[in-house]
Amino acid sequence: MASTGSQVERDVVVFGAGGQVGRAVVAEARRRGLAVTAAVRDPERHRDLAGEGVALVRCDVTDEAAVAATARGHAAAVSTVYTPDVPSTPFYAAATGALVAGLDAAGVRRLVHVGIATTLETAPGVAVHDDPAFPEAYRAFSLGHARALDLLRASDAALDWVVVTPPLDLDRTAPGTGRYRTGGPQVLGDRIAQADLAVAVVDQLTTPAHHREQIAVAE
Repeated sequence: MASTGSQVERDVVVFGAGGQVGRAVVAEARRRGLAVTAAVRDPERHRDLAGEGVALVRCDVTDEAAVAATARGHAAAVSTVYTPDVPSTPFYAAATGALVAGLDAAGVRRLVHVGIATTLETAPGVAVHDDPAFPEAYRAFSLGHARALDLLRASDAALDWVVVTPPLDLDRTAPGTGRYRTGGPQVLGDRIAQADLAVAVVDQLTTPAHHREQIAVAE
């Protein structure tokens, strides 16, 4: 995904770049030489993201027009968005709807979305959060991610999306190994280093192997 004369400015835009996973994805993309636009709600809080090969921009990911303007000219997009300020289901419904429409308007066809483990299946059609013993407070958050997945599945076939889903234990401090396993939408393993999740995400940008589906990754 190297820059060419026909590609305008940037290889990938990362929505939610200010979060821990977003930062890891930006770092991994830069390690591979990709030019990145880091899209955040408040650039003043994330000035350290800007640097060689990284353009820091403001974007409200729930605003279709803002998504389109930010994404235009990029080869692909990543979504690692999160906010504690809005209930999960309305936020992920609004953000996913804006991403689907905004990326289409911008002509960006590849979207790698980072999901959460509780939406993975323990049996066909049964997610982790469907267990009656699953805490209701956490279930509400998980259902927001499930809503995002539903909207992606219902999106126009022109959008080539994949939801990369880590296990419950996402180790933010462990050193990366550069290796991981990939499976379908079922629970795959117990743990992955955040750095290796970032490797998996960027792999789906540079050598996309999964299309319009949810996948699990684990160590």
